[in-house]
Amino acid sequence: MCVPADLQYTCCFLGHREIYETAELKDQLYNLIEMLITVKRINTFLFGSKSHFNSLCYNLVTEAMAKHPHIKRIYVRAEFPVIAEDYKAYLLKYYEDTYYPASVHGAGKAAYIKRNCEMIDKSHFCVFYYREHSTPQGRNSGTKIAFDYARKRNKQHYTFPR
Repeated sequence: MCVPADLQYTCCFLGHREIYETAELKDQLYNLIEMLITVKRINTFLFGSKSHFNSLCYNLVTEAMAKHPHIKRIYVRAEFPVIAEDYKAYLLKYYEDTYYPASVHGAGKAAYIKRNCEMIDKSHFCVFYYREHSTPQGRNSGTKIAFDYARKRNKQHYTFPR
């Protein structure tokens, strides 16, 4: 499945593997998600994997679905271009859909970076958990690469912690 080109109201979440989860962060994120749904008319949320921030946002979007059952959660895979039906069925217990971007195929170690760029390109809003000084000097984290990519693309974005 590819995200349709005419999908107009999409948001993605990207962040460091480890975050400082607080009640204040959860409240701020939930309020942002509510605003994105009710004011910006976001109806589709794209999720990757392997980050605490991603899991937190997934849980908050799932909570928001109780009030907004029309919204969709889509899992964008960075691995497994073809998946078995039982794995797809497992994923569809948690997401409304899943897909593997063509741009990721053959990317090797850069698969997660390519997947993140795909999510940014398909989104009108990006929500980041990005701490500029959390990456060792001289290294680029995947989150930093994604954050810089979104800024170069002039994507509207929200950054936590505030």
